[in-house]
Formats: sequence, C-alpha cells, structure tokens
Amino acid sequence: MAGHSKFKNIMHRKDAQDKKRSALFSKLSREITVAAKMGMPDPEMNPRLRAAVQAAKAQSMPKDNIQRAIDKATGGDDENYEEIRYEGFGPGGTALIVETLTDNRNRTNTNVRTIFSKNGGNVGGPGTVTHGFEHVGLITYKADAHEADKVFEAALEAGANDVDSSGEEHEIYTDADALHEVAKGLEAQLGEPEGAKLHWKPMDMVTLEEAQAQTLFKLIDALDDDDDVQTVYGNYDIPDNVMEKLGA
Repeated sequence: MAGHSKFKNIMHRKDAQDKKRSALFSKLSREITVAAKMGMPDPEMNPRLRAAVQAAKAQSMPKDNIQRAIDKATGGDDENYEEIRYEGFGPGGTALIVETLTDNRNRTNTNVRTIFSKNGGNVGGPGTVTHGFEHVGLITYKADAHEADKVFEAALEAGANDVDSSGEEHEIYTDADALHEVAKGLEAQLGEPEGAKLHWKPMDMVTLEEAQAQTLFKLIDALDDDDDVQTVYGNYDIPDNVMEKLGA
C-alpha cells in the first residue's frame, strides 16, 4: 500500500504540474494573440509580439502552439481581450501591480479584489502604487550564456540604461520605448535573449519577515492561478534565511 500511495502522490504532483503548465501556455497564447491583433502578425515588425514569442520560447512552449496563437489573431477570431491593470497593497505594506487580459471586466474585477481581500491585501485606485515603479524594458540572458563584462559592453553599445548580473542571469534595463531596438542590438552580439519584455521595476524595496512573506506568497500564488492574470509585479525583498525557512 505504501508503494501505491507513493505512486498516487507522484501522479498527483505530476497532474498539478501539468495543469500549471497548461495554464501558463494559455496565458502566453493569449498575450501572443492580443499582440498580433494589435499590430502586424510578424514578430520582426511587431515589438510586442516579438517579446511575447520570446517569453513563450523561454517557457519551452512548442512552436506549433505559438504559430496557432498568431494564426488565431488573423483568422477572424471574435474573442476580444481588454487590458486592465490593478494596483494594490500586500502584507507589510508591499506594493503590487497586477496586469490582466480579460474578456469579462466584471469577472476579473471581482476575482482580483476577492483574492486581495482573502490574502491580507487590498486594491487601490489607479496611480496608487505605480508612482513607486519605473516602467522599463527588461532583457535577460542566462548567467552562463556570457561573461558579465561582455554583456555590459554589449548593453552599453546597444543603448541600454543599466545591467544587473547575478549568479542566475544578466538583467539589462532599457527605456520602455527602446526595448525592441536594444533587444535587436544585443541579439546581433549575444544571440537571442532568454526574454525581452516591458517591466515594472520598483524604485524602493520593502523587506518582509517570515509571516509576512508567507502571506504574500499565498496572495501572489492565488493571483497567478487566476486565468485572467498575466503578470504580478511587486516591491518586496525577502532575506535568504526567510526564503530557506519557507522552503522557497
């Protein structure tokens, strides 16, 4: 029975992982379709679509899925998605920006507000927290793809504003309207990036204690699980010892 129980646990975890992957691909597909509808269906001519395709590739989304999402935009699909941004606060006074794509504003509004209120947060009005963030372009490469000095020099030449290299990745920041141009310049020198997207970068960070961090993770997980939520940004900083205690 123990072996059978272990097998069931493994299958349960696999099912959960498969569902999360399916939900992620659905969100990526939605962004690709919306981006293709708003501009040309050619990634080379449409910066937002190019960024969406790169994000999908970074998550190992199959090429056929990517192409179907683009084709959906040009095939007379009657689904129309609206972009809605929510601003709110989480535990410890953390500021959160939640970007959604929805075909039902009322549903999304109810869901997002309920998730905040049930997980120690609250939603504010437009401009409540965005003043504490910079809207920038973010281009990433894996840390082992290139030496930090090489990335810095390439970023400087391509017109980037800043580079932050760590043991995990190289983060290259640009002006929001220069993202596409800088990404192409970097690609010529460093190859295709891991990701290229618009990003809300916090200007000041809020350090959280263990209990606050635990509550925040629940809030962010609940938001991520909502089909209409595309991305969640925050200004939280969680010390390494707290992350270890939480097993994150």
